[in-house]
Amino acid sequence: MIARRWMPAVIALTATLASPVLAQTADWNDQITRRDPDWYATAEARAIADSVVAHQSPEGGWPKNTSLAVPPDVTPVDERSKNTFDNDGTTLPMAFLARVIAAGERPADRAAFDRGLDYTLAAQSPSGGWPQFYPLRPGYYTHITYNDDAMVRIMVLLREIADGSGPYGFVDADRRARAGAAVARGIQTILATQVRQNGVLTVWCAQHDETTLEPAWARAFEPPSLSGSESVGITRFLMSIPDPSPTVIAAVEGAVGWFRASAIHGMRLQTVTAPDDEPDLQVVADPQAPPLWARFYDLETNRPIFLGRDSVVHYELSQIERERRMGYRYYGDRPAGLLRDDYPAWRRRVGLS
Repeated sequence: MIARRWMPAVIALTATLASPVLAQTADWNDQITRRDPDWYATAEARAIADSVVAHQSPEGGWPKNTSLAVPPDVTPVDERSKNTFDNDGTTLPMAFLARVIAAGERPADRAAFDRGLDYTLAAQSPSGGWPQFYPLRPGYYTHITYNDDAMVRIMVLLREIADGSGPYGFVDADRRARAGAAVARGIQTILATQVRQNGVLTVWCAQHDETTLEPAWARAFEPPSLSGSESVGITRFLMSIPDPSPTVIAAVEGAVGWFRASAIHGMRLQTVTAPDDEPDLQVVADPQAPPLWARFYDLETNRPIFLGRDSVVHYELSQIERERRMGYRYYGDRPAGLLRDDYPAWRRRVGLS
């Protein structure tokens, strides 16, 4: 049965489900924070905010892989997905609620946001990083999680809160100061976890041990390695620091140097039909193809590596099982835009060129 206090939100959502606008909103993705500012004061936005508040856990976090635009009494939440920063969990609902609050504060929205912020600050580990889930769960979930840009999203949110920028002007001074301190500690963690090879700064692993800060395993096919994907988000965050220290500048230069040296030329990915009529992915030679980067590089040799669910290291994508080739992104081009656009602009901004 739907709880009586959520009935208005359910009615509002049900009444407008036929609307194409709400159909898009109900998909619950980062587009929910990119609407016209006036929209956040509408009944539609407030109905969704009611649903978002209802999804908040007793600890203060939110789930992932869940449409928060639909009340939990209508769409139950998988217990395994609660209290996480993975896949926009917690950070996206906070960013959305902030916009609704800025458009016209309501006590329930404000209370939920404040609890979410307190939860996020409490989740920071003593070493300065954030885990995938909080309260902590056994296993790799306790590691500092750069994977899928989870920690970077937290840092961006907290920095905007600390600055009082955008819709976050309503946040009280104490919480803003705590957010700023958390960001400063997080930056130190990023700098401390950057991998060095023979004294030369490179990039980061997708996850680092929260105690030793060393590169760490996550899932069976996500080994300690240099990340050609997550390292892009980290580098962009460092580039966004207004007045970077010499240490931050060195970190950016080291990462950019590694991206340039680790680009893979002369190949592209091609989807084909296998003999069993199922789709498969192949690497084919193409001298004209733009550069690609592997998701994982060996920590010592910088050689691209590929692991399936058996955790065995291979050096060719074709050597792992098809289910993983098709179900996980082992190659990508994320560094291309950073090298082409972001890095030159950053050097001009900080007076290096």
